[in-house]
Amino acid sequence: MNGPDGNGAKDFVGDWRDSRLDLTDKVAVVTGAARGIGRATCVALAREGIKAIAVVDQLSDVTEFADQANEHFGREVMVPFSGDVTSAEFRGRVFTEMQKLHGVLSICVPAAGITQDRLAVMVDRDTGDVDLYCDEAFRRVLEVDLIAPIYWAMETVGSVARDRHARGLKRWKPSDGMRGCIILIGSVSSAGNRGQISYATAKAGLEGAQATLTAEAMYHTVSAAPSSTPATPTPPWCGPWGRASSTSTSCPRRNYVG
Repeated sequence: MNGPDGNGAKDFVGDWRDSRLDLTDKVAVVTGAARGIGRATCVALAREGIKAIAVVDQLSDVTEFADQANEHFGREVMVPFSGDVTSAEFRGRVFTEMQKLHGVLSICVPAAGITQDRLAVMVDRDTGDVDLYCDEAFRRVLEVDLIAPIYWAMETVGSVARDRHARGLKRWKPSDGMRGCIILIGSVSSAGNRGQISYATAKAGLEGAQATLTAEAMYHTVSAAPSSTPATPTPPWCGPWGRASSTSTSCPRRNYVG
């Protein structure tokens, strides 16, 4: 096929334009939706015509974002939920309410994340005392950046699996295709990064989780894929648990150097 210039460029572009995903019957959940990567993901999905999105964030202004987006797109595409993404009770409420309103949730982008950056081992320049990275901060980063995304992803797989069972569908066959998708937000820090012992650990763990879900979730017609990015200057770097925060944990701050 050739375009007006004889090289087929115009028709080629048209082919790409026709290759857009049909998301009109899909329902998604996106965490960290009020800011950064999560917010951009919600906007992109809405532009693609998705049926509905559960926009989830601990920040209360997620409601304002959803209201503005719904007005812009001229339909109630975003449903806001404000709460702690590490809470199983909260996660369950999001899925229950969305399924009642819009049906099965089959797309999940758990983008909520925090950092607590600091060297793993520091030495007091005056006394020589050694200070290890605070275990409370480490656990909090793992809860938000590793455990929570995995459970939001598994809940999505479960949502699709229950629906398949309710419709009498048995063991998955290749002809069934894929019905859902999970995108886990990775990072180049997973390879190791000075000052990010907890964050790097969490992101490396997500790679293992993604590979495992890829092998398992396909039998429920759900695929899983990673999305690794370089350092992105979004609010998780400076939010309630940001780099310079001294209020997120009880970890002491002293005159230590690496």
